[in-house]
Amino acid sequence: MYFLVISKINWTSWEDIMGCKVIRTDRAPAAIGPYSQGIAVAPWLFVSGQLGMEPETGELISPDFVPQARQALENLRQVVLAAGYDLDHVVAVDVFVIDLNNFGDFNEIYTEYFSTHRPARAVVEVSALPKGACIEIKCIACYKPGTSST
Repeated sequence: MYFLVISKINWTSWEDIMGCKVIRTDRAPAAIGPYSQGIAVAPWLFVSGQLGMEPETGELISPDFVPQARQALENLRQVVLAAGYDLDHVVAVDVFVIDLNNFGDFNEIYTEYFSTHRPARAVVEVSALPKGACIEIKCIACYKPGTSST
């Protein structure tokens, strides 16, 4: 007969249990709900959806798609950098837009951030986004030691 002895461990947080690190930066807007800007679970980084909001004010940069798209990508980049990753580590990008007619404009802006490195990507049209935004972007990155930074 075998007995398994389990000792009580006093974990200080779910970060200890899961090995998760909450990513926070002032260079991207604070979360507007009960979630984190990003979560790193080595080697993975999960970045929450970023809107085209100014980090300083938490307001949309413009009512127009192009400035919002550029700002959303910049906010995404800032969260990725705050985690110690860079855009070359991004493996998947999900984009939500309220008007798929902006697909061409988005591709032009997207190549400013992902010119040679091309992660997997999906762009889908949705009926609405938080704060009346035109676009929301989230990503997953994977850090491989020894890869270069952008």
